[in-house]
Amino acid sequence: MGLFRKRKAIYLYDPHSLSYEKYNPTFKDRLFMVIRHLSTATILAAGFVLLFMRFFDSPLESQLRKENTLLQTQYEALALRLNQAFEILNSLQERDENLYRAIFQAESIPESIRKSGFGGANRYEHLTSLSNSELVVSTTQKMDMLAKQLYVQSNSLEELVNIGKMQEERLKCIPAIQPVAMTLLNRPASGYGMRIDPIYRTPKFHAGMDFAAKEGTDIYVTGNGTAAYVGWKQDYGNCVIIDHGFGFQTLYAHMSKFNVRVGQRVARGEVIGYIGNTGKSTGPHLHYEVLVRGKHDDPKKYYFLDLTPRGYDEMIRQADNHGQVMD
Repeated sequence: MGLFRKRKAIYLYDPHSLSYEKYNPTFKDRLFMVIRHLSTATILAAGFVLLFMRFFDSPLESQLRKENTLLQTQYEALALRLNQAFEILNSLQERDENLYRAIFQAESIPESIRKSGFGGANRYEHLTSLSNSELVVSTTQKMDMLAKQLYVQSNSLEELVNIGKMQEERLKCIPAIQPVAMTLLNRPASGYGMRIDPIYRTPKFHAGMDFAAKEGTDIYVTGNGTAAYVGWKQDYGNCVIIDHGFGFQTLYAHMSKFNVRVGQRVARGEVIGYIGNTGKSTGPHLHYEVLVRGKHDDPKKYYFLDLTPRGYDEMIRQADNHGQVMD
């Protein structure tokens, strides 16, 4: 065997002579053929790899795809649990607002504070580049809102617990008796609401109750508190205002004279003054008002400590008359 293998002869078909002619390719021709074959093989190999990558995952890609599917499933389960948590929280918020705070007469928490979330359009921008970004952003927003609302609700319950601890003192301060003894009244009390003005004879809102009795009759403070005002007020005449704390104040008007001074602590049932006919008044009587957090309330709602059920019903019947008042 020689060092060089003899090259095979190459024959090309000649369409003119209709015969095969021997062809001796140059080096350049042979190089071109090699490059062409290599290019074809490379293209075919690349195509095969791309097709394989398109339809078949690598072990790493397969693992990442499984983890991504698992994460999406977990996010969906978390979103469902968050919705359930919001339902429980909403129920607690409703009971807090409409039951617990009503019982303790605590100030309402505005809906804008209870349901507040986190502002800022760019707060979750860093999450938008993730796969399933809409689900991730939505779940994150719900988590933030839940955390904020739980914080507000926690503070609310803590406030109610503190109010509950002070309930005994609070009960002593609520204006819970009539300011004039029922047995000493000359005529039925005129109540809260639209009534006929005794001077102008026109309908007018009456912000309290009138108790008609003989001049000099004792006036009792209706709950523990401190005398915040003792003096003359236009229309009210000689007037006393008691601050009971816990958002309650009571006003006693048209007195003949006082039995209390500003800053003095008083206990329910103490005599703070006497029936008179001062100010805008058409006869001896006490005009009595109850204010809760600065707003007038119907006094008859608070006489639950010194009236029997029958006496309370009778007082309401008399107070609800829509006739003329005495001031």
